[in-house]
Amino acid sequence: MDLRETFELSTAGLLSHKLRTVLTMLGIIFGVGAVISMLSIGEGAKQEALDQISQMGIHNIIVQHWNPEEDDGVEEEDAGSSNLSAGLTWADARSIEMICPLAELVTPQRELKTRAHRGSNSFQTVIVGTTPDYLQILNARMQQGVFLTEEDLLRSRRVCVLGSDAKRALFFFEDPLGEQIKVQNQWFTVVGVLEDKGAAGGKIGGVLEVRNTDEDIYIPMTTVLRRFHWEANEAELTQLTVKVSDPERLQEAANIVRGILMRRHRGVDDFKLAIPEELMRQSQRTQQIFNIVMGCIAGISLVVGGIGIMNIMLASVLERTREIGIRRALGAKRSDVLAQFLVEAVMVSLLGGIIGILLGYSMTTIITLYARWKTIVQPWTIVLSFGVAAGIGVGFGYYPARQAAMLNPIDALRYE
Repeated sequence: MDLRETFELSTAGLLSHKLRTVLTMLGIIFGVGAVISMLSIGEGAKQEALDQISQMGIHNIIVQHWNPEEDDGVEEEDAGSSNLSAGLTWADARSIEMICPLAELVTPQRELKTRAHRGSNSFQTVIVGTTPDYLQILNARMQQGVFLTEEDLLRSRRVCVLGSDAKRALFFFEDPLGEQIKVQNQWFTVVGVLEDKGAAGGKIGGVLEVRNTDEDIYIPMTTVLRRFHWEANEAELTQLTVKVSDPERLQEAANIVRGILMRRHRGVDDFKLAIPEELMRQSQRTQQIFNIVMGCIAGISLVVGGIGIMNIMLASVLERTREIGIRRALGAKRSDVLAQFLVEAVMVSLLGGIIGILLGYSMTTIITLYARWKTIVQPWTIVLSFGVAAGIGVGFGYYPARQAAMLNPIDALRYE
């Protein structure tokens, strides 16, 4: 018996019990759909974390100001010792640049959460005081205009560069260059707009707080320090970013930076130091475990679907015992009977897999639209799901097919 005849017999057998066939497929459909949707959520979360980390510069060292007194459970004597340090300062940045041989560039940052206004438009943003090196150290690029210059820094000019989201919120589709915005009763002239980096904010590895930099507005560091009001006990800087000349020696550079800061801060540990490259590796390891766990949970659905296929196929063999006996009596070989029932199982599994792929893809679209979670359906996810579905059809369909093939023709003909 050729393959076409086997396929026709298997199709006829499945169509003779349409409802039972559909119900058998449900386990595979939901299993494949769950595998695709869960892995796509994991892949989306992984990509979002990588985007967050990469926007800080993979080969940079991030030093953020940290106030120990803000943490719960700090003892009074430890809180008092923080008075020995003024926190992160611009002088710290200069010292690192001069002393650390691996520091190629060091950029200070001073941040201020406030609202920016332009006519009737208002936008909650973060004003970032920085230096011209910021553009190079974080691999940012200009969409329009120019970035801050050394002349802007020396003269404390009231100029600003907008992040892409800030530009859209304040100017919509208008050209912002040369226009003015108002921040805390101060007027700033827009000289440039940064390209969209497309990374959302969040906390990476429970250590480093990252925000959406597309919403930031950048002005010269000297302008921030001179024209805005600060409390006497506030640190001069919010963050330092150190670009390392040799990526292979990041950890060594981090140890040198920590030593310099600890010495300058008189042993007060009032800063957090993080290396984005290490956070990326940690994020990848965590995400791999997450994907494995989610894949295993979704895989359980596929196994349940496979058990359903085996159960229904065993029942089908029992129902069609007399039919098997007649086929054997008419000259069908055991291999022909085995192929017929095995093809039926594989057809149920593959058809369920195809519908499951469509279901999984639809679920990821719905999750992205309504839950606002980033999802990425990788081609290998679809191939894996389809392959697993086919494997389940063969694996769980072989035993019932073999049971049918091994029936004694005489006993099968006698079966009522």
